[in-house]
Amino acid sequence: MAGPGPFVADLAAESDELDALVAPLPPQDWATATPAAGWTIAHQIGHLLWTDRVSLLSVTDESGFAEVLTAAAADPAGFVDAGAEELAAVPPEELLADWRDTRHRLHAALLEVTDGRKLPWFGPPMSASSMATARLMETWAHGLDVADALGVARPPTDRLRSIAHIGVRTRDYAFVVNNLTPPTEAFLVELRAPGGDTWSWGPADAAQRVTGSAEHFCFLVTQRRALRELDIEAVGGDAQRWLGIAQAFAGPPGPGR
Repeated sequence: MAGPGPFVADLAAESDELDALVAPLPPQDWATATPAAGWTIAHQIGHLLWTDRVSLLSVTDESGFAEVLTAAAADPAGFVDAGAEELAAVPPEELLADWRDTRHRLHAALLEVTDGRKLPWFGPPMSASSMATARLMETWAHGLDVADALGVARPPTDRLRSIAHIGVRTRDYAFVVNNLTPPTEAFLVELRAPGGDTWSWGPADAAQRVTGSAEHFCFLVTQRRALRELDIEAVGGDAQRWLGIAQAFAGPPGPGR
C-alpha cells in the first residue's frame, strides 16, 4: 500500500463532507434518530469522535492505547456504545468542535508515522495508510446513517475505492466471524466506479465472481443496505454465500439495515 498521504486526504474530504451536513443543524435536530437502532445524529458524530480519539492515542501514545484495549476487553461492543452514549450528551456545538479538533490532529499524526511502523488496534496492528482507510470507511458509513436520517442523497465519489478494497480484503474474515470456513480459491470482484471506470480485484478467469456498482458494494460490506436492494450479482456458490455475510468492519456480525 502507498504512503498515507492520499488516504489521509480522502479521509479529510469525507469528514469535511459530513461536517458540512451536520454543522447547519439546530441543536434539536442532533436528536434525530438514524437507522442505527437507538442512535441519534449526535451518537453518530460522538462515535466518530470517540474512535478518532482512540486512533490518535494509538499513533501518539501506545501505552495509553494499551490501557483502552484492556478496558474494552471485558465488553467490546458495550464499551464502544458507552463512548457514543456519553458523547451524544455533549452540547452539539461542543461535540462538533471537539470532533474537528481531534480529527485534524489525527490526520496530521498519521502523516508523520514512519514507514514500516505498525499501529496497535483492537484487531491486528496496521499501517498508517490502513488506519486512514479504516477511518474513511467508518466515516463514510456513519455519514450515510446521518444522511439517511436527514433524507439527503450523497453523490458517490472515487473515495469509495478504498472502502471497496477493505470489503474485498475482509472476505475471509466475514466467513470466520460467521463460523464458516473461508473459500480457498480467489474471487474476481469487478465494480463500476462512480466515474464509469472499472475497479477489479482477483484473477480475470476466477470461477467465483462478484460484479456490480462500487457504491452498492460499499453499501453491502458496511451493511447499510439489504442485498435485495442492490445492484450486485454473484456467480458461484461461495461468492453467493459471501454476499449474505460480507462485512468490512471488525467485531461480531451486525443485524444490517
